[in-house]
Amino acid sequence: MAEDVFYEAPGVKVTNARFIVDNQTYAMNGVTSVKTLTIPPSYGGAIIAILIGLVLLFAGAAGVKVLGLAIAAFGIFLIVKAKAEHVVVLHSASGEAQALKSTDGQHIHDVIAALNDALVHRG
Repeated sequence: MAEDVFYEAPGVKVTNARFIVDNQTYAMNGVTSVKTLTIPPSYGGAIIAILIGLVLLFAGAAGVKVLGLAIAAFGIFLIVKAKAEHVVVLHSASGEAQALKSTDGQHIHDVIAALNDALVHRG
């Protein structure tokens, strides 16, 4: 029986028999369901940088104020650039596995759709 390819991208391939991510292969006959998990970005470091920058900005001498402004600006930059991480989670009889992670939500959506198509095709 030939393998039908449902999705292929660099490092990822979904067929009716296998789900290949980089160097890991998952047998589709063992997969019972799939889901997407979204992990929100962590802002802890950025908030600390902003707070330190503001303290230096309002409490320091002229040179320290410039440093404080730079640190606060860096913290704001980190918040703006932070992205949620999307995960493909595979369920099987032996538990669940986080098979693929990406900040590209559309890529993960496409992989999940292909995995669902492969599960339906399997019957």
